[in-house]
Amino acid sequence: MKKRYKILVTNDDGYEANGLLSLVDTLRAIEGVEVTVVAPANEKSACGHSLTLVRPLRFVSVGDDFYKLDDGTPSDCVYLSLSTMYEDKKPDLLISGINRGSNMGEDITYSGTAAGAMEAVLHDVPAIAISQVMDFTNPAGDFSLACKTIKQMVIKIKNGSFPLPAREFLNINIPSEKTEAEIKITYAGYRFYANDSHVHRNPRGEEHYWLGLHPLNFSPRKDKEHLMSDYEAIERGFISITPIMLDLSAYKSIKGLENWLDMRE
Repeated sequence: MKKRYKILVTNDDGYEANGLLSLVDTLRAIEGVEVTVVAPANEKSACGHSLTLVRPLRFVSVGDDFYKLDDGTPSDCVYLSLSTMYEDKKPDLLISGINRGSNMGEDITYSGTAAGAMEAVLHDVPAIAISQVMDFTNPAGDFSLACKTIKQMVIKIKNGSFPLPAREFLNINIPSEKTEAEIKITYAGYRFYANDSHVHRNPRGEEHYWLGLHPLNFSPRKDKEHLMSDYEAIERGFISITPIMLDLSAYKSIKGLENWLDMRE
């Protein structure tokens, strides 16, 4: 009997998200692929690489090989799945997404979608995070190009090998309103942020705040002129694939920091 290629799927938009359901349908249509879904019960966008340590978690079955994790994060979903469902044999691949909205530049550090992939590669499971730039006036979203792209990637990996070393994952961003697009290999761009919050008052006069959404404002890095950033690729209508590593060490600053520490007061 031919070995099944096992894929674990998660996301940060919740188990009912259209992007997740489109991804699962696409993967299950690939010959020889076995898909297990473990996704948050609720939306966990921008939760980062967080684990739940202060309360118990519970898998709830919502379909065949499809579970929601009661109030869990994407990292919880991956961590618990690997330690309970895959005790004997790890999955061949983890896919996190398809996220509703982009995950580019430093937004990767906020992203629950990226965090699901981060958690996987910490456990030596190859991983892909995939996000779709969205027109948020369209509640359903069009994930056709994202599905076509992830199918292409999965077949290439399944029939060959994963292209990155340990503790690195692929971060894919899909441009909005495109049915065909060329792929560009990119680096994570430099994002401009602003503090945007909106105050509201309840009937008792108590204040509460909503955090606002920042516009996608990026700047190219001056030392990377020979490469294209993820934002530049998306802006030009390309699919962006960025290799992301978990090592956050600022190697270029080590010597300067040593010199600073040795300086006399």
